[in-house]
Amino acid sequence: MERKIKQQVTGFRTQDGAGVNLVRVLGNGTVQEFDPILMLDSFDSKNPDDYTAGFPMHPHRGIETISYVYRGFMTH
Repeated sequence: MERKIKQQVTGFRTQDGAGVNLVRVLGNGTVQEFDPILMLDSFDSKNPDDYTAGFPMHPHRGIETISYVYRGFMTH
């Protein structure tokens, strides 16, 4: 089955959690057609200080977190 690209989305720089710098590609109602995907973030900084604050405890009830590590490592 051939599929066509319907839309290209450009992410925007923002902060989340306790001030973690990231690029939000999907989220905050930016693209409705990707339902049920709620959020897609890219963590592209090479500066470890951008991540040390982390994300305070928050519920993940009813959603699945998928982490794709392209290079390096992470702790979640």
